[in-house]
Parts: sequence; C-alpha cells; structure tokens
Amino acid sequence: MARTTAESTAARRGGLREPGPRYKWIALSNTTLGVLIATINMSIMLIALPDIFRGIGVDPLQPGNTSLLLWLIMSYMVVTAVLVVSFGRLGDMYGRVRMYNMGFAVFTVFSVLLSVTWMHGTAGALWLIGMRVLQGVGGAMLMANSNAILTDAFPARQRGLALGLNQVAGITGSFIGLVLGGLLGPLNWHLVFLVSVPFGLFGTVWAYLKLHDTGVRAGARL
Repeated sequence: MARTTAESTAARRGGLREPGPRYKWIALSNTTLGVLIATINMSIMLIALPDIFRGIGVDPLQPGNTSLLLWLIMSYMVVTAVLVVSFGRLGDMYGRVRMYNMGFAVFTVFSVLLSVTWMHGTAGALWLIGMRVLQGVGGAMLMANSNAILTDAFPARQRGLALGLNQVAGITGSFIGLVLGGLLGPLNWHLVFLVSVPFGLFGTVWAYLKLHDTGVRAGARL
C-alpha cells in the first residue's frame, strides 16, 4: 500500500495522469494489436517473395541480385532486433507511450509507402529494402515498449496474464503473416504491404487518443 501511494505521488509530481479502472484493458488491447501487426510483418514476405520479385521485374536468383534477396528477407528483422533494446531505454527516459505511439505512426507511414511502390528493377528492390528498414524502426518501437506499458498499467497480480496474452499475439502474428503472404501475394503483391495500413491507422489514432504514460520516467544516458 505504501509503495502504491508513493508511486501515485511520484506520478502526480511528474505530471502523469492517473489511469482509470478500464485503462489497463485499453492498454492491453492496443499493445496486442501493435505487437500482432509488427510480428505479422516479420513473416508476411517470406512466401510472397516470388510474387514481389515478379511484380518489380527482378530475378532474385541471378548472381548480382542475391544481396537484394537477402536484404529484402532480413532487413525488417535485423533492424528490429538491433534497435529494440535502445528504444526500450529511450522509452524509460522520455516516456514509453510516447515512443510506442511514435512507433505506430512510423510503422504505418512506411507500410503505406511500401504498398504504393511504383518503381521496377533494381531501383524498385532498393526502394522496398529501404522502406522495410524504416518500417522495422517502427516495429522495434512497438515491441520495445508494449511490455513496459502493460507493466505500468496492470497491478502485479495481473501482469502475468497481460504479458502472456501479449506474447501469444506475437507468436500468432508470425503464423498469420505466412498465411496472409501466401494468400495475398498471388492476388496482388502490393496487398502484402497494404493489409497492414488500415490496422496501423486505426491503432495509431487509438493509441494517441487513449494511451498515456503512467510510469515514472528515469533520467539517464542511453
């Protein structure tokens, strides 16, 4: 009880809003959506790659194009893996919800740019790689701060449930991505990227309207 009172006092002094009784479920549903679309995009391209390369007119098996194939497969995952720890630290310093909301916006913007790719040949492949790298930046922001937001929003007795559901969404997203890539790629390869846009727009608006920092920021170096 004393710890809870101390945290509430620190939150008021830091200008943080007190969460209502329903806020934890809002935080859980939004962060679950964020983790779900971030992990869907880790695997959605794998089965759709032949359709994507046919769409931009590149043969990925030619010796000079092997690096394009590898980077298109791995760019999102590499960027996410490299940056997730740093973005978690920045969330502790400047606000977890602030970093999470920015991640949703960044992810959505570059999902749109991926879906409207108009270039062909090597230029088209490089464009896709660049946009996937930047989309991965948004994905890293989402995944780095979702668990921290839930830890702040839920009491200790319910954190295991919240974090477990969030992790299940992440695992599920990897399988859903494979299925969506296999279904959408043959129809139109642009749909592989476009499918994330409506969820990203909805999640971004919802996050900016409903989420707010409830944890105490810790001033420190990166």
